Amino acid sequence: MTILSVLFIAYVLNGIVPWMLGGVWNAGSLAECRTVLGAFGGDSHSGACWAVIEDRWSQLVFGFYPQEYYWRPVLTFVLMAVALAPILFSDWVPRQLMIFSILYPFIAVWLIWGGSIWVPILVVASFVVGYLVYRIASGVVFAGLAVGLAILATVLWWMFAIDAINSRLNAAVGAPRYDAAVADLEANLAILPEEVATAEALVESIDAQVAEIVADRDAVVSRIMEGVSDVSALQDELLAYQRTLTDLRNQQSSAARALTVVTAELNDGIRLLESYQTLPALIEALPELRENVANAAGDEVALAAAEDALRSAEERMDSIYAVLGRVGLPPVQSREIGGFLLALILGVSGIVLSFPLGILLALGRQSDLILLKMVSVAFIEVIRGVPLIVWLITASLLLNYFLPPGTTFDLVLRVVIMVTLFASAYMAEVIRGGLAALPRGQYEGADSLGLNYAQSMRLIVLPQALKISIPGIVSTFIGLFKDTVLVVFIGLLDPIGFSNSIRADTDWNGVYWEIFIFIGACFFVFCYGMSQYSQYLERKLATGHR
Repeated sequence: MTILSVLFIAYVLNGIVPWMLGGVWNAGSLAECRTVLGAFGGDSHSGACWAVIEDRWSQLVFGFYPQEYYWRPVLTFVLMAVALAPILFSDWVPRQLMIFSILYPFIAVWLIWGGSIWVPILVVASFVVGYLVYRIASGVVFAGLAVGLAILATVLWWMFAIDAINSRLNAAVGAPRYDAAVADLEANLAILPEEVATAEALVESIDAQVAEIVADRDAVVSRIMEGVSDVSALQDELLAYQRTLTDLRNQQSSAARALTVVTAELNDGIRLLESYQTLPALIEALPELRENVANAAGDEVALAAAEDALRSAEERMDSIYAVLGRVGLPPVQSREIGGFLLALILGVSGIVLSFPLGILLALGRQSDLILLKMVSVAFIEVIRGVPLIVWLITASLLLNYFLPPGTTFDLVLRVVIMVTLFASAYMAEVIRGGLAALPRGQYEGADSLGLNYAQSMRLIVLPQALKISIPGIVSTFIGLFKDTVLVVFIGLLDPIGFSNSIRADTDWNGVYWEIFIFIGACFFVFCYGMSQYSQYLERKLATGHR
């Protein structure tokens, strides 16, 4: 059996390894890959067409994220490593870095989505408000009610304070900038048409160079096929042409993107200037609109119309001041996020958020409080009993029906919530297994020390239960990360979604294995890394010893 297994593995490797190592890296389409393979004496299946990975690298990694802002997700994941260091390697990294780990989620969201810096600061402030309410209330009422008041204060801050304060700050910063912003915009619009013409000329020039090189390359291929004697030199010349073509096509893509950017900047600038020019009229009309609301009291129809007019004017002013007074990064829409960037956002968010929620659900399921236990059991069983794809479709299509009319809820945020809830139900059961595996004496020992419930869980029970549950926890994390590919069914372009769009392109129609091998290899690297860290943690904590 061993010999047969070795022979089988050798047979498989004999077919795969030459195919992978003999692949083509410089080509603009599958047809070019086959041309190069044919010129070297092979057929269309004798080597892989890795050129598709080189050609669509940025889309597979970043999706449609603006190229000029690639540094933002890169910096985000570099900072993530810094934020995770004090958690994953607590023996080697100073614990003071935990402050940065706590603030990191807000920094990451701001870096990837951009926008005003006031929003993440105000969200952080909401937790400070909740904490202050808890400290004040805990001296007056019992702890459970104090926690409830703190949560209520935090939610109220999110609902009413963040938008209001953000609008005031934008107006305070934006109003003094108005004249300078209009002058800069007009000056920019004066030179943009010339930049558009220059970009168009560059694109045309590169197109002509590409056509010339393609003609020369095809001539070399024809000579090789004619069976001339000096094939080796011609093959080297062919590879040189392919490398030149790859460089030119990269320049072609960059020039086309530059043309798109400058054209969009021109069109956006025209619209923005028209918007800016309405601001003085809105400011002038505001007192009259407020007076109309006051005068319409008692007439419901007139009052509703006056309030609508006032609300519309205020919203238009807020949107103008949001641009004028922005202190932060240019915003990026969720629909522009895709590829592995999207998979990592969903996976990391789900992992980080589902872990504490799973602990709470596991403790709730073991609680002696009937209501809390019933809610926890119902949540876990309902979530686990429905496939993840159903919850994703619910997040994509049905959730908006339960929200107030006019409410916009970002699709990526909805998916993060659903993925987190789904993973937390499984996480709760894994941790409950760890809690059940602890000897009863550990609970009784905590009670004998006079510890309250929170202290006994934090100091005695949970550290041991989590240590026992490490393999199951990591397995849940790995499964969650791999399940992020299911978002392709609700229209989000994760790596699998982009593989479908790439294969739909006429240049790459027929490429299958190369893309899926690349995607599978990337997922394997992440999952294998988590598995190795799990084994390191088990050795460090000596999970075999209780």
